[in-house]
Amino acid sequence: MKKVYFETYGCALNKGDTYIMMTLLSESGHQVVHSPHDADVIVINTCDVRLETGERMKSRIKELKSMDKRLVVAGCFAGAEPAIVKELAPDASVIGPQAIGKIVDAVEGKIKFDISSDRTEVTPRVFEGKIAIIPVADGCAGNCNFCITKLARKTLRSYSPRNIVDAAKKSIKSGAVEIELTGQDVAAYGLDLGGQIKLPDLIEQITSLEGEFMVRIGMMTPEQFVRDMDKLLDAMKRKKVYKFLHLPVQSGDDNVLKMMNRKYTVDEYKQIVKEIRSKLPLSNITTDIIIGHPGEDENAFNNTLQLMEDLRFERVHLAMYSMRPNTRSASMPQIPDKEKKRRMEIAYKTYEEIAKEIHREYVGKKCRIIITEVGKRDSMIGRTVNYIPVVIKDKAKLGEWYDIQITDYSFFDLSGSFA
Repeated sequence: MKKVYFETYGCALNKGDTYIMMTLLSESGHQVVHSPHDADVIVINTCDVRLETGERMKSRIKELKSMDKRLVVAGCFAGAEPAIVKELAPDASVIGPQAIGKIVDAVEGKIKFDISSDRTEVTPRVFEGKIAIIPVADGCAGNCNFCITKLARKTLRSYSPRNIVDAAKKSIKSGAVEIELTGQDVAAYGLDLGGQIKLPDLIEQITSLEGEFMVRIGMMTPEQFVRDMDKLLDAMKRKKVYKFLHLPVQSGDDNVLKMMNRKYTVDEYKQIVKEIRSKLPLSNITTDIIIGHPGEDENAFNNTLQLMEDLRFERVHLAMYSMRPNTRSASMPQIPDKEKKRRMEIAYKTYEEIAKEIHREYVGKKCRIIITEVGKRDSMIGRTVNYIPVVIKDKAKLGEWYDIQITDYSFFDLSGSFA
């Protein structure tokens, strides 16, 4: 038996992958521990989405290597830049994000290197707190010019609905009150299964399970979302589904979208948002925007600001473009960092002002929330039906529902107390 410590970086899919690896190790008789000092083996599940993230991974790999314990480097940095990992930690075992089924062999020292697309199908049977993160698919159907993740997660692999539903059922039985269905693009679910089952079918099966819980749908690209938009919106009307959609637009300019190799226009994206809001009035649409991608001149940047003003997103994940190795965007003429930073400050200020205006409208209203997290300074955090975080100082219990009156707001969240 090995004692194994995990460190996880990056997106919800990476967290879900960690839970899968923990599941495999636990079922093989190994023990997961919560400190690297208590471990025989350290697993770092890496991210590589941005330049500074990659640099942080390099630094952390070197730090963990110095602890003189068996080291396993997993995740997207391992899959996209394996040569660098081997240079930093020659004795480490390296497994890509689509080879996590080999984690037991890696921990036991039976393999040193595997970044293949292994078809081993496992869904997590462990989670932490009250939120169960369940990957529904790995990889995506797109090929964006800026994305290094495509190099690490090369093929779309949808997990079987039976295994996903079973994982959800076991999580709920173990006390989970939020089921997060995650993936690089959850709307692409089932494309590789012959189209016989799609995301709306999965949502209906999970929400039919017994128990008091909510389902959160993960990130979806607009081009995949629109394939089954009507059925998806019907599925999202179900009581147990958060009215929350994460639809990255990335830019408000058609020319930049073309240079990114995104498969929609700004007008098409606007039409999708209009359709969502007409059919799901409570919906909260979150988006991602890259500032300073090659091809973004001042006019294109202003078009992005205008899109933010027009569509009034409650939350925007803003990122300043950074070159990633072996991507098409990295070979294009680049915008100076100083200019990217200037635009980023303007975009962030625009986002903050819009978010504050949206959140201000909730003050004085009552809502029902389920407590899913412990916050700072003895606070508790729940979510509205459209997934806006609500911070309360009242003595509440994790996993319980409460009627709350909203008393204050910030650009990031709401504050409230028992109604």
